[in-house]
Amino acid sequence: MRFAPAPEYHVFPTQERPLKPYEAVVRATGTTRELVRAERPDVVVADILTLAPALAAELEGVPWATLVPHVDPRGAPGFPPYSVGARLPRTAVGRGLWGLFDPLIGRGLELGRTELNETRRRLGLGLLEHVHGGISRQLAMIGTFPQLEYPRAGGGEPGTHVVGPLQWEPPFGALELPDGDPSWPVVLVAPSTAQDREHVMLRAALEGLAELPVRVLATTNRRAPEVPLVVPANARLVDWVSYAQTMPRCDVVVCHAGHGTLVRALSSGCVVVACPAAGDMNENAARVDWAGAGVRLPRRLISACGVRLAVQRALADDLLRVRARELAAWVAMRDPADRAAELVEGLAARPG
Repeated sequence: MRFAPAPEYHVFPTQERPLKPYEAVVRATGTTRELVRAERPDVVVADILTLAPALAAELEGVPWATLVPHVDPRGAPGFPPYSVGARLPRTAVGRGLWGLFDPLIGRGLELGRTELNETRRRLGLGLLEHVHGGISRQLAMIGTFPQLEYPRAGGGEPGTHVVGPLQWEPPFGALELPDGDPSWPVVLVAPSTAQDREHVMLRAALEGLAELPVRVLATTNRRAPEVPLVVPANARLVDWVSYAQTMPRCDVVVCHAGHGTLVRALSSGCVVVACPAAGDMNENAARVDWAGAGVRLPRRLISACGVRLAVQRALADDLLRVRARELAAWVAMRDPADRAAELVEGLAARPG
């Protein structure tokens, strides 16, 4: 069997050559189609944000699958809007209140369907009657913990499988933990590599944890701060750290709740203090709070005091620790990448 992980051909508009919505996708689809035609894969696997490979595969009659490297962004009745950072409501009243947003969300989804169908029309493909047309109904693999997925009536979306977190990181050597009393718990401060350029969370954590009986390992993730950071005696600040090697030795991970960092921490049995900076980080923070495996600290409360109180709660709440270890045990008993490969092979083996 041959399958093609979709390349990412980026065709961006410029001031000199502005593009209408989805026009860049049309151009990228033509380039990608040439590759699909030349390679003749049995399956094309595309990221959720990469439309061109999916359209190119359809044009060439090749089955295509979507990889969603985070929680499923598609809503359902009673769900809060994706990325606003709200938890799943517990009562019928709460579901009804969120239902008031359904018409607004529906209009946005219909606009997306209209724009995608215009792209499909220009490519000679048939029009879709359903929304979320960029996610395959043949096979959609959700690369997260099922424990972070809100329950969906009727079994969820067609062709969708929650396979578990699909994790990878660049190779890096092991680091020594900070000096201090070996009985003190270890807190890793792991900022986003893309958000919080001013290191607000990192500064707050170093200041807020300075007087606690904890050992703090913090990283700048190769983004040097413009204003030097004050590193307390119980902390060590490094430029980069291997999460795979370090998190299993930690008790708590303070992070911005990017999905990769979040699932790595949970896979290591760490309680998460989620300090979302923007976008889907808000959703991830809400999910880990809902799952009972972490503490959510809203952006407006990210301060030395806020981080200190959140970490103290994370260390004191036995239920949080038990739940985090349950998720670690779940992923230790299975191979999400192997499950994803089985699903891709199954798609390739389908008749027609």
